[in-house]
Amino acid sequence: MFQLLVVDDDKNVRRFLSAVLSHAGYKTFLAVSAKEALPIMEKNKIDLIILDIMLPDMDGYAFAELLRGCGNDIPILMLLAKQQPQDIRQGFLSGTDDYMTKPVDEEEMLLRIKALLRRSKIVSERSLTIGNTTLNYDALSVKCGSEEWVLPQKEFYLLYKLLSYPNQIFTRIQLMEDIWGPSSDSSDATVSVHINRLRNRFENCPDFSIITIRGLGYKAQIMEGTL
Repeated sequence: MFQLLVVDDDKNVRRFLSAVLSHAGYKTFLAVSAKEALPIMEKNKIDLIILDIMLPDMDGYAFAELLRGCGNDIPILMLLAKQQPQDIRQGFLSGTDDYMTKPVDEEEMLLRIKALLRRSKIVSERSLTIGNTTLNYDALSVKCGSEEWVLPQKEFYLLYKLLSYPNQIFTRIQLMEDIWGPSSDSSDATVSVHINRLRNRFENCPDFSIITIRGLGYKAQIMEGTL
């Protein structure tokens, strides 16, 4: 059972989130402040934190920065009172993985939590399985059914990125910066070349396909029932 920590100084919000998460099968811990949250994290294995910005001792941004500064990479879902661009930007800069605005939609929150936990598991295990396809991050290998390939580094990282976030659209510029780095001299046409190579290599793999979204970029489409 995944264990989630809710850090919010509003008791009604804590009760609401605890009820929703418990009903969804999660074990929840509740804290009013960062000061209360830290001892809970020391005594229990927390898999994800739902973190409000406005806290009595240090705000959510500072708490996220504190955790990241200590090398703690636990997924953080931050709650915002309003969807202001500067708040969203500051949240991501402080180390937040995702955000939602209050009042939260229960179904959307549970979907976001599920996605964050899945990504965290992928990172910790350094492998990714989609149906009968397995990607091994350390070996740069992809096994689809009985066939196995060791990919060039950039090709593997590109495929791993897309499959880690199924059905999420990435622009060529995003993929270029993530895989090749922001200071790369390569053009975004390089991404297109690598995408075509991956398509040709895995055209017979039934678990996924790489789709071009005209005018936007690319996404990995996962076949139904493979996750």
